[in-house]
Amino acid sequence: MSEDKKRSADNALLELEDKSVEELRELLDDLYQEEQKVSYRRRVLHGKIDILRAELVRRLKNQRESGGDVVSGHDIERLIDIMSSDLHGVSRFDVTVPDDADDDWDE
Repeated sequence: MSEDKKRSADNALLELEDKSVEELRELLDDLYQEEQKVSYRRRVLHGKIDILRAELVRRLKNQRESGGDVVSGHDIERLIDIMSSDLHGVSRFDVTVPDDADDDWDE
């Protein structure tokens, strides 16, 4: 969905009473298509996360079985930084998507 079309869709939500049934259906279809793209992207990302997590667990298991430390000094430092942060309950990841990132989803 192009930026102009998104802006138009957002404005249309504010002026629903001025829209015809056909315009509402078109808006609904556009938003549904956008939701499908976001949902697909989320599933792909979750798959990548699962693969990376499984590889990390495999490596840590091998490291433990060979007598190595599973928790490193770096891990402890990270934990201290996290615990001492005053951003209680705030994710370090921004949940919004930058406008230019939407172009990647249209592929």
